[in-house]
This record gives sequence, C-alpha cells and structure tokens, in this order.
Amino acid sequence: MKVTTQHKVDATLVADNTLNTQQKNPQQDKHQRLKDDTTVSAYMSQSYIAVSVADPIERVKAQLVNDLQDEVIPTYLYVIDKDNYLNGILPVKSLLTASNDLFVSDIMRQTFFSVSPDQNRHDVYQLINHSGLDSVPVMHFGKLVGVLRPQDIAELIEDENTLDAQMQGATSPLDQPYLETSPVVLWRKRVVWLLMLFIAEAYTSTVLHAFEDRLEAAISLAFFIPLLIGTGGNSGTQITSTLVRAMALGEVSLRNVWSVLRKEITTSIMVAVTMGLAGFARAWFLGVGMEVMMVVGFTLVLITVWSAVVSSVIPMVLKRVGIDPAVVSAPFIATLIDGTGLIIYFEIASHIMSEFA
Repeated sequence: MKVTTQHKVDATLVADNTLNTQQKNPQQDKHQRLKDDTTVSAYMSQSYIAVSVADPIERVKAQLVNDLQDEVIPTYLYVIDKDNYLNGILPVKSLLTASNDLFVSDIMRQTFFSVSPDQNRHDVYQLINHSGLDSVPVMHFGKLVGVLRPQDIAELIEDENTLDAQMQGATSPLDQPYLETSPVVLWRKRVVWLLMLFIAEAYTSTVLHAFEDRLEAAISLAFFIPLLIGTGGNSGTQITSTLVRAMALGEVSLRNVWSVLRKEITTSIMVAVTMGLAGFARAWFLGVGMEVMMVVGFTLVLITVWSAVVSSVIPMVLKRVGIDPAVVSAPFIATLIDGTGLIIYFEIASHIMSEFA
C-alpha cells in the first residue's frame, strides 16, 4: 500500500493520542475497558524496544540488556525508522545467536502479523487464537503505535471470554467487579433480558390454552409437561454451550453445518432413546396407562432430536449474518424449545390417545 503524506499525518495523530491516553491511565481497569472500548487501542502498550536497520548487532545486544524491565524478556524487538514506520521485527532468539559483526538489517524479519488500533477485540481474539503469537505489533498506516504483549493478549482473551460467558447467561456485561456492582445495576443488566424471555415464553401459555379442553379429558398428560420441556431445554443448553465455544475457537463455521448436524443428530438419537426409555419407565411407575407411557416416551425422543437441530443451526446462522452467537444463550434456546416441545407433545398425544384426539 502506498503511504501518502495525509496518511502519515493521521498516523502521527493516532500515535500521539494513544500515548497521551496511556500516560493518563497507566493502570486502566479491565472492567472499564469492557464498558468504554472494545478495540485494540484499549489493550496495546507503549512498552517495547525499538531499533534501527543500521544498528550493529553488538550494540543491540547491549541495548537489550539495558532496556530489560524486571525479568521479562520480550519476544521481538521492533525495527523502525525515524518517523516510526515499522520496517520489520527482530526475534530476540535470532539476535542472541547472531554474530556481533552483523547488522539488524541482516537478520530482521520483514514479514509479520500485525493488527490495527481500531480493530474490534472480538476479531483480534479470533486471529490471535489461530496465530499462536504472544506478541503482536499494532500499526496504523504502516506506523508502529503500540504492541500487544503477552500480558495484554491474556487480558484481551480474558475480557472476551467474560463477555461471552455473561451473554450466554442472558445478562448484559458488568462494567465493574461483581462485589462493587449495586443491586440497582444488576437489576438493570438483567431485567431487559428477562422481559424479552418473558415475552418469548408467553407463547407456551398460548399452546397450553389451545389444548385446554383436551387436557381436561386426559389430565395425566399435564403431569409430564415440566419433565418434557425441561429435558428439551437441558439438551439444547448442552449443545449450544459446546458449539458456541467451538465457534469462538474457530473450529466450526457455517460451512460445517452439515457435519455438525450429522454429528449432533447421531448423538441426540442415542441420547433420545435413553431419555425415552427413562420417561417410559417414569410413566409406568406413576401408573398412568400404556397410552400415556407411549406418548411420553415418543415425545422425549422427538424433543431431544428437535432440540439438537435447533441448537446446532441457530448459532451458526446468526454468526453468518453478523450476530455474536454468544447471545444465543441457554435461556433463549430453552424458551424456543419449550413451546415447540409442547406442540410435539400434544400432536403425538392426538395420534395415540383416542380420548385426547
């Protein structure tokens, strides 16, 4: 990419602003970062060792010893020019094993992985997970404006995992540590999601109301409603938790949807048969009759398989359209399966039980 004069001016402004911000906030709290900034600029550090392409290796080795802080040895030194443009990186291992009569230009690496200060934390998290790097330069129009050190990368990963965990629990991320968060703030973070779930759950009552008259004719069916919808929700939660984590690690994407479906449906059939037999036995112990026992057993099988299909497809589809799959939390999957599971239950009962039909 050709770097214009205007690009250089813009890069200088970004570097100056970043440096000023970090000088004012040297120990910026990670919870505040979650609230204010989810970009690389909130995590990058100005603590790095810079060298020039013309520096002798002997001098750079001495500089490394003098510039070391505590007992932490950096992975790379950064080769920059007088305008702070990054020309390459110098692995410390290569430096220490190089002959003293060489120059930085002789052993530096000109191909390297870098990120931008305005890149989203989530995107960088996925890139770093695949690269395996523990130190990453942060560049703006070719200029080095900071680095992500191992501790910075660790904090970025921790914050991203915290965000995903909170969203999977159907709550907004906390801006402060839990013990410092007031009950009013917790209420505000949780109540919106709970109201959304309440609205979504309302159709479950609608299904029950639609079958009210027929339920009175076979009241024993009502005994098993909590068991059936609970099993479907629990099965969906297991699959969603596993799949969303696999997607966060880059192991699964929408192109793998058929492989995921085959795997989950195969697994769910084995689980479904087990749960169906357990439900059949439970109905037998309650003495509700053969027809109800068959309805409960068949329903558990179908709900478990249906839950596997829903929990496998929805996260990947949402990821494809740009929505974080972490928001497909266990409560939302369970809510969807509750209503559809009841429909499956009553439809099976309609075909098996003469009095219900």
